[in-house]
Amino acid sequence: MTDIRATQAVRPAAPGIDPRGPRVAATITSLVLALVLLTAPSAFATTLLALQTVVFAVGATAGVQRTPYAWFFRRVVRPRLDPPAETEDPRPPRFAQTVGLVFAVVGLLGLLSGVTALGLVAVGLALVAALLNAVFDYCLGCEMYLLLKRVQHA
Repeated sequence: MTDIRATQAVRPAAPGIDPRGPRVAATITSLVLALVLLTAPSAFATTLLALQTVVFAVGATAGVQRTPYAWFFRRVVRPRLDPPAETEDPRPPRFAQTVGLVFAVVGLLGLLSGVTALGLVAVGLALVAALLNAVFDYCLGCEMYLLLKRVQHA
């Protein structure tokens, strides 16, 4: 008789990601959000923010590895680099994408509803977080994720 466990596929743990990918994504995000701030209020700024919101939504729901910025990293940037010294857990960056999504949605709602100040503040806060990652390799959303995990297990 065949052991049923031997015939069932075992789902592997999520593979680690190259930690340089989220930093490249944060750089692109910073540029997009800065452009939103420089051109708001306008249809162009609102459209740009809507596109960034979609990128955050993909990262939050499907994982950072499936965003257009991750595709750019894999196809254009990664082939020019040495292999990473180590990989990182994709869950903290995914949580960071969720935080970015919340700020982008608030910003988008502010711009669309005419409450421009709310929209610009939300975009500005998202920009600060993206810049921290892009410039200093400090992922604020990732740190929030780790802090929440520590509090849950305390």
